[in-house]
Amino acid sequence: MKLHREGYLIITIGILILIGIQILNLWLWTIVGLWWLFALLTIGVLVMAYLIIQFFRLPKRIFQGLDNEIISPADGKVVVIEEVDESEYFHDRRIQISIFMSPLNVHANFNPISGIVKYVKYHPGLFLVAWHPKSSTDNERSTFVVEHASGKEVLFRQIAGAVARRICYYIQPGDKVKAGEEYGFIKFGSRIDLLLPLNTKINVKIGDKVKGQLTKIGELD
Repeated sequence: MKLHREGYLIITIGILILIGIQILNLWLWTIVGLWWLFALLTIGVLVMAYLIIQFFRLPKRIFQGLDNEIISPADGKVVVIEEVDESEYFHDRRIQISIFMSPLNVHANFNPISGIVKYVKYHPGLFLVAWHPKSSTDNERSTFVVEHASGKEVLFRQIAGAVARRICYYIQPGDKVKAGEEYGFIKFGSRIDLLLPLNTKINVKIGDKVKGQLTKIGELD
């Protein structure tokens, strides 16, 4: 496992702040004699350092699925599986699968399928909680469409939440991408939507916990 590059600056600043807190904490103990406060703050500093570092972890995983398989683009929990009207790109009915990412999940995002990037668009917006029904259309988000070798297209969307306020992505229209390769990162709690053809075979259900690069979401017919 390694640390994601998006976390280098935040981790450095966070550790410097925590060191400053611990220096003050040491003063409280040695000068003021508040040993119990020193102990509590030390535990708090260690917990915060752990949470900051683990949030930006990037485990080493190897995608081994078949060419027509749609893999999970993120770690998290499946919170929505339903037919919806997709109004940004397809303008037709699609199966929407939404994955909620808690602050404890790995927050790197991965291509759900191999193909050519046909569409990329960033949308500024609100910061509703990620599980809110309107977060898919009203929140800050980035939308991507990849065309598979079969000619079928898969849309996936990064959605910011109430805490997540920075969406990063690294792909552009015309790029050739492979399933399981990293394409982006969302900082703190957030959500990923997949919009799939209606005849897609779905392999997950609401409540399932999924892992990016490893869990099979479905199969293109």
